[in-house]
Amino acid sequence: MALMVSGLAGAFAQQDSIKRETKTVIMVDRSEKLFSKNDTVLKKKSKYTLNIGGGTLISKNDSTENPRKGRFIGGVTFTRIDLGFSRLIDNGSFKLSPNNEFLDYRGGKTSTFSFDVLQFGYRFNSNFKLYVAGGFDWTLIRLRDNVTIQKNLPTLTALPENVDFSKNRFSSSYVHIPLNFEFRTNETKKGKRFYFILGPEVSFLLGGKVKQISDEFGKQKQYDNYHFQSVRYGGSFRFGYGGLGLFTKYYFNDMFDTAAQAGLKNMSFGITFGLN
Repeated sequence: MALMVSGLAGAFAQQDSIKRETKTVIMVDRSEKLFSKNDTVLKKKSKYTLNIGGGTLISKNDSTENPRKGRFIGGVTFTRIDLGFSRLIDNGSFKLSPNNEFLDYRGGKTSTFSFDVLQFGYRFNSNFKLYVAGGFDWTLIRLRDNVTIQKNLPTLTALPENVDFSKNRFSSSYVHIPLNFEFRTNETKKGKRFYFILGPEVSFLLGGKVKQISDEFGKQKQYDNYHFQSVRYGGSFRFGYGGLGLFTKYYFNDMFDTAAQAGLKNMSFGITFGLN
């Protein structure tokens, strides 16, 4: 009898062991889902990634989110990279007045460059968002005449030089803070969108610079504020498709804070990258 009980106990133990083995789940990764051996869904994974271009944290499985539901966005970014040309507007004219003739410049080499490194805002739906950004921009004026813009003087002054400069560049750098209204269409069959971005912008002066290159003196650099406006305000507009587009900017206040340059403003236009 003892042998029979022992045998039955061993048989049940073996059967119970087999049942436990059949309940063991084999996990297989198929299209971001975990399956049992009989393909019964047990759990759906959710992966996350940081979108540096847009500065937002989004789910890789974005289709699970409601595109009409609003959410806050923000973070570090490197986008809206503008590269183009600058133009001076003297009281509504592209022709410089006698007071500003010393600023005569080479149009093909007078440029602008800017980009954003931060943004914070709110995406109302998949087609519209509002955000404040922060970044840097430079205006680089290639002077035509052999003159040197003087620093530490009460007025903006240029003195003629008996030197033939191969490069005579007069530039300013600003920190800019735009408030952007961004509209975008639904995705095309290629997965891309059209973008329309516009809004006001305020900028704060970092400094001015004169860079000259000549055979006589080699490369020379001088730094000053050169009477550039300490606070500059204007507006911008961008239009693009995918990650590439066009931009234009116009600044409403004068370029310099001197009376002789009253009414002298600047604008820029060119190509913009990184809209998505």
